[in-house]
Amino acid sequence: MNGSLDPTPAVLVRDLAFRYPDGRHALRGVDLRILPGESVALVGPNGAGKSTLLLHLNGLLPGKAASLHSHGADGDGRQTKTPSVWIDGLEVNARNAPEVRRRVGLLFQDPDDQLFSTSVLADVAFGPLNLGKSRADARRIALECLERVELFEAADRVPHHLSFGEKKRACLAGVLACEPSVLVLDEPTANLDPRGRRRFINLIRALPATKLIATHDLEMALELCGRALLLDGGRIVANGLTRNIFGDPTLLEAHGLEMPLSLMIGKR
Repeated sequence: MNGSLDPTPAVLVRDLAFRYPDGRHALRGVDLRILPGESVALVGPNGAGKSTLLLHLNGLLPGKAASLHSHGADGDGRQTKTPSVWIDGLEVNARNAPEVRRRVGLLFQDPDDQLFSTSVLADVAFGPLNLGKSRADARRIALECLERVELFEAADRVPHHLSFGEKKRACLAGVLACEPSVLVLDEPTANLDPRGRRRFINLIRALPATKLIATHDLEMALELCGRALLLDGGRIVANGLTRNIFGDPTLLEAHGLEMPLSLMIGKR
């Protein structure tokens, strides 16, 4: 696809713009490239477009995106290149949607948006069953994934009886059960207590998949991600080493963020 010796990007986004039906422009010509195995932080203020961008990566918003670009312009009316989103070399479109959604594991910020079955085991097994696995294989995979997230003993529990942190881990197990090559995580540590946050960070660190993590937890991003993208107003305004971006107080303040405490202390 790229005509070079470089590896095929795990995620490639070209000139992506998006406008919601109420007229709000959420993305205004986003370009990004993530290589296999990278862990990349996506940061920015509320309303920057982070969640909208994540939803494009597994095709949850393709129809609306296509209608926006049918006139060949972005949200400001500029003429654009043909917009596209690619996952592992597959263009995200209606034809490739099933395979793209298998490859992209999306973890929502609110676990209650993702849990729906009568037991934790059934919830985690739903993905493998939907991918054509037998009931026996789906059960085996689900139990293995629950063990990975330290929830094996909760397999028969009702999801809405779990604590918030347990729900987050159950959702992660459900994502892992589909064996994605790309993990897209929306605020994975939000609303977790310190112990739950540390446990979740350690789980994420151990996962070999390519990771794009949208977060306000800059300390977590600094710990897990070698590179950071700063999104504001629907545009990527900075792209570089996480420590360099998070260590620039002027840049962060201009986009509604604050330097992580660990870097503040290091500068004293």
